[in-house]
Amino acid sequence: MTWIAELGLSLPLIQAPMAGTSTPELAAAVSNAGALGSIAVGATDAAGAQAMIARTRSLTARPFNVNLFVHATPMPDAAREAAWLADLAPLFARYGATPPAGLRTIYQSFADDDAMLRLLVAQAPPIVSFHFGLPDAARIAALKGAGCRLLATATSLAEAEACKVAGIDAVVAQGWEAGGHRGVFDPDAPDDRLGTFALTRLLVVRSGLPVIAAGGIMDGAGIRAALDLGAVAAQLGTAFVRCPETGADTAYRAAMAGPAAAHTVMTRTISGRPARCLTNRFTAWGADARRDVPAYPIAYDAGKALNAAAKAAGEPGFGAQWAGQGAPLSRALPAADLVARLAEEAGL
Repeated sequence: MTWIAELGLSLPLIQAPMAGTSTPELAAAVSNAGALGSIAVGATDAAGAQAMIARTRSLTARPFNVNLFVHATPMPDAAREAAWLADLAPLFARYGATPPAGLRTIYQSFADDDAMLRLLVAQAPPIVSFHFGLPDAARIAALKGAGCRLLATATSLAEAEACKVAGIDAVVAQGWEAGGHRGVFDPDAPDDRLGTFALTRLLVVRSGLPVIAAGGIMDGAGIRAALDLGAVAAQLGTAFVRCPETGADTAYRAAMAGPAAAHTVMTRTISGRPARCLTNRFTAWGADARRDVPAYPIAYDAGKALNAAAKAAGEPGFGAQWAGQGAPLSRALPAADLVARLAEEAGL
């Protein structure tokens, strides 16, 4: 029996867990279509996660994935954060607003969140996945003891090897092309920026784990290529952004449907951690290498406040419009229809 069949899936396809964009409605529609839907709870607390899991379960009886952020606990730096707010002040002023008086750590890492661990052990979702790193052995043991299968993002062989040692069941090979936050364990370490297919093949041959290819895959041909390289499945995120079930706002959808989709950039400006976004006013402003962005997710507090101020003034160009390099190939289809189209294109 294949790894995908063991999960009860009929298709080797995972909808990426995009915090702020994926929803229980999207995850359920994907899962009901035979693939694996995902919800992202890294940007909420245990109560928020409980509500999202309950909503997903009310819409599907099939397996789904619950994704967590396992970033290093940020170290507040008052001087650095004050300088960042001062740097942003002219942008806030342009839209008739003032920066926050200070910046907060807007959500906890799973590494520190005991309430989230208790919830997940109690709820025992079929699949739990990690991004930005790995939790400690006790947390992994608790989740495995509850019957959860565990996935983790890796952007290099070294990260994949760490996943295997930790007892992770399968690894998501996230290539440089991928949209959203880069899953590197240490964002300040050198990054070899391996592309999806080079990384996928490397991990298939060397990691000793089942590999899920992720990054820049938008259609059935991409899924088939990943499977031919030995991946057990492909994970697609950007391909689902324009589905009506997502939380993407009107400006995000319009950008994805137009010429802006052809231009993405890896930036720390929005959140404090490398992430691939459609180029916009904020990424252009942040391209100045002299800017010293505070730690993630502290910097995201300022980014979200600036986006809210700009949107209130009618300017959508400061949003976190995460997208991979394949964004021009996105399609505005209901999620179930997109899954069916992808399966047909891939010959599944």
